[in-house]
Parts: sequence; C-alpha cells; structure tokens
Amino acid sequence: MIVNTTRQSEIASCVEKAQNSAQRMKGLLGRSHLPAGQALIIPHCQSIHMFFMKFPIDVIFCSADHQVVGLCKTIQPFHLSPIFFKASYAIELPAGTIDLSHTQLGDHLRING
Repeated sequence: MIVNTTRQSEIASCVEKAQNSAQRMKGLLGRSHLPAGQALIIPHCQSIHMFFMKFPIDVIFCSADHQVVGLCKTIQPFHLSPIFFKASYAIELPAGTIDLSHTQLGDHLRING
C-alpha cells in the first residue's frame, strides 16, 4: 500500500516493484490498462518513457526519503517525462490518481509491504 501521509490519502492498495533490470525495462509494456488502486514502483528512476504503451498513466517521482519531487499527470503513450534529478524512484499509477489523492510536490509518502 502507498499512502500520502501529508494529505492522509491512499494512492495505491496493490503495489508491484520492478525488482531487476528486465522488469525495470519492461515496466507496464504489454498491458492494456492499469486497474484502479494498483501501482508499479521503479527504483533508481529519474524519468520514464511511454514508447509503445497503450494507455496514459500518472507518475509520481520521489526522493530517497519519500518526498514527492516530481509529478506527471496523464502522460500519454509515446511521450517522455521530464527528468527529475532529485528522484530516487518512480511510481506508475492509473491516470487520474494524482488528482484523486490530492498529491502535490513536497508531500511525503509511506510505502507498506
């Protein structure tokens, strides 16, 4: 589970983590959608690409101390995110999750599990 402790809101209830380089490279490729409440955490990530993706997503970039340092709302297939140099990891989420959770730059997150 991922919780925005600043806003006291849930970001995701089911979380996957890209554990190795192959999983990091594949990310969400090949999927037709990302269900509500799900998230993919990509460690050691300061930007993402959406090449060959089939659907838009939201992405939250966080520092090592779990502070939100970058937000990309509804990033479309075949686009690139900006580079967030302070980011330690990225959280890929269904489009609309950032707005639903009221997540903003500077918020702190907690990841359980």
